[in-house]
Amino acid sequence: MSQHSQTDFHSDIAYMKSLAEEGRHAPVMVGPILVAAALWFGGATAVQWLIALGRVPLSGWGIMGMWVGAGIGFAALLYVLIRKIDLKTGSQTKDNMAIGAAWSACGYTIFGFWLVLLAFGFSSQNWAMMSLMPSVVMIAYGAAWMIAGQIVRKGWMVLTGVVCFAGAVALGWFAFTHWIYLIYLLLLASVALLPGVYLMKLAARARG
Repeated sequence: MSQHSQTDFHSDIAYMKSLAEEGRHAPVMVGPILVAAALWFGGATAVQWLIALGRVPLSGWGIMGMWVGAGIGFAALLYVLIRKIDLKTGSQTKDNMAIGAAWSACGYTIFGFWLVLLAFGFSSQNWAMMSLMPSVVMIAYGAAWMIAGQIVRKGWMVLTGVVCFAGAVALGWFAFTHWIYLIYLLLLASVALLPGVYLMKLAARARG
């Protein structure tokens, strides 16, 4: 092997080693997205709860507009957050890309099922099935958390996924009562807001 080839070989080894080290130490970067989702949809849920209690005089298309507005607001912020995350060191590691794919699949699953329930509501004029939407969200969150936990080998993430699945069952039990909104708010805080803030702190600590 020539000296030039040996130099290239050692350079390649050093590059692959640096990638492995970066991947091993890169923080999970979905924290800001989880916080944004919790705030946007938590806010809409709080208003929905007040509507159910008769405190806010909103119904029909007004409620639909509120949720669509929350979805658009989150989507706009999501676009900005993803662009910012992509610029950070470690965002393109194998683990972060896999976790990002899991959460993207989670989002598409939620949006797809919402469209299914929307189509069912318009075709049947029966909107009661929309009460199952929070359970669907928690199931999707649970799957994403469990995948993320397996990727980075963090037991607390897997446990968060278990909480999501248990919460989905609870939401199904209370689906046609006003308690569903309070339970959903608590779950969003427990499985999105607080873990998201924690991940953001870990990422900031890793950069510092």
